[in-house]
Amino acid sequence: MAIQILGTIALITGANRGIGRALVDALLERGAAKVYAATRHPEALADLVARFGGRVVPLRVDVTRPGEVRAAAALAPDVRILINNAGVVAKFGGELTDAGWLTAARDEFEVNVLGTWSVTQAFAPSLGGRAGAAVVNIGSVAGFAAFPAVASYSASKAALHSLTQATRALLRPHGIHVAGVYPGPIDTDMARPFEIAKTAPAEAARAILDGLEAGRDEIFPDPASREWGAIFLRDPKALEQQFAATVSAAVTD
Repeated sequence: MAIQILGTIALITGANRGIGRALVDALLERGAAKVYAATRHPEALADLVARFGGRVVPLRVDVTRPGEVRAAAALAPDVRILINNAGVVAKFGGELTDAGWLTAARDEFEVNVLGTWSVTQAFAPSLGGRAGAAVVNIGSVAGFAAFPAVASYSASKAALHSLTQATRALLRPHGIHVAGVYPGPIDTDMARPFEIAKTAPAEAARAILDGLEAGRDEIFPDPASREWGAIFLRDPKALEQQFAATVSAAVTD
């Protein structure tokens, strides 16, 4: 189902930085009528409000707080495109027996999986039956095969991939298109610990909107994700082995 950006109304969670902020900018540049920019820090969007005026509507939303999610749905009943972008990485590196993984996993699942589910539940009733309606979940290639250095984050993104598939099946009868986005390394605060080539958030945002306008179910918004996505679709075990090899490489270095 091709989705028209021109004239649409969107809401983006985690809109204050990284891919989320770039998506606010890209949607407005592409002709969206209005973007609700949901974030725990709406004051960080002052420059976008100054630039785009009333077409940017900052909302204070913590996706782990059901009351704030319900309030956002009540304040934004005209949304046609919901982009679940809010996400966290809580731990980098460690042996499997490190107790910190479990603490990190609880935080990551709360935001990356349950937060996405909560927001989608809140907005699905108003999206149903609306022409051009879509839900976009920002996942990760780590949801296809785990990066051991971010084991708990990878597990949360695998759960999000599963949730995206279930959401697609359950919302399709209501005329809502559901897209999963699977970025590789993007040049954001989240990816700062990784010393690898990274794609600019603005470039990724443009690719995400291209994929949405083309009606794709799976969107790979950067060169690395397109390469790894092709491997996964052809041979999932090969991608697992490639990512697992980063453990040996780290030990060697």
